[in-house]
Amino acid sequence: MRVLVACEYSGVVRDAFLRAGHDAMSCDLLETEKPGPHYQGDIRDVLEPGQWDLMICHPPCTHLSVSGARHFAAKKASGVQDEALDFVRFLLSAPVPRIALENPVSIISSRIRKPDQVIQPWQYGHGETKATCLWLQGLPKLTATDVVEGREARVHKMPPGPDRWKERSRTFTGIAAAMAAQWGTVAA
Repeated sequence: MRVLVACEYSGVVRDAFLRAGHDAMSCDLLETEKPGPHYQGDIRDVLEPGQWDLMICHPPCTHLSVSGARHFAAKKASGVQDEALDFVRFLLSAPVPRIALENPVSIISSRIRKPDQVIQPWQYGHGETKATCLWLQGLPKLTATDVVEGREARVHKMPPGPDRWKERSRTFTGIAAAMAAQWGTVAA
């Protein structure tokens, strides 16, 4: 399967699909943190009809997430929130038969549509809480693979710092492995 992982600099999801035997590439405006197939640039440059079987998208949540709701009025007035929503709409209408769009609890739910599924890292082998919404097209819901105890909101409690946004946006490896194992076998 040819898999495009949109808006991913970390390589976590890309590498899970590569390990599962798929032809996977990540794409982001940032360079990748790990060596591997990666296009540094705009996702629009690599989205051609018939090129990809599956796309997993991680659009930036800065202007979408409800954790920043106190700033919504200013974001709406400046137009950045509408631009972010337009980008989500673009990704969901991409010429790819199977699409998963991932984001935290956000205004995507009220302005575009409700998510198909909300998952937690503790369902996939990580003792943490971080509600992650999935909007799915042509894909089944993920099934939990390793439910663990000791649930902590580590990501939410991260102290301020220059790389906080990177750490907060990184996909958990257990979730990436579940995506590769479960969605990598979905027939067209």
